Amino acid sequence: MATSSKAVATIALLLSLNLVFFTTVSATHHVPCPPPPPAAAATCPKDTLKLGVCANLLNDLVHLVVGTPPKTPCCSLIEGLVDLEAAVCLCTAIKANILGINLNVPVSLSLLLNYCGKGVPSGFQCA
Repeated sequence: MATSSKAVATIALLLSLNLVFFTTVSATHHVPCPPPPPAAAATCPKDTLKLGVCANLLNDLVHLVVGTPPKTPCCSLIEGLVDLEAAVCLCTAIKANILGINLNVPVSLSLLLNYCGKGVPSGFQCA
């Protein structure tokens, strides 16, 4: 009987050590979270060609025309858009040279967005 109880004690000890070992290993093993889904590329929900009317407004803003330049029709075209959509629309118009003038893109984009009550989204690059 002494041998039998020693065997049971040995098995119990091994099972206990096994349980402690596997608990420790599984508790320290880090399974990384899956990466977030890629953000959908923002698009312009407006007809970009219509944004050519922003050329006059931008020209007035850049050349410091006396008085306050009219916000319509340019600002009314991007009214109701979130900042990112408005930035994408104007960026597309500027890059396509729809406005018909050579511009410093980041400055021009910022001028138009700010004048129309919008902001350049954090990290947005007009590329």
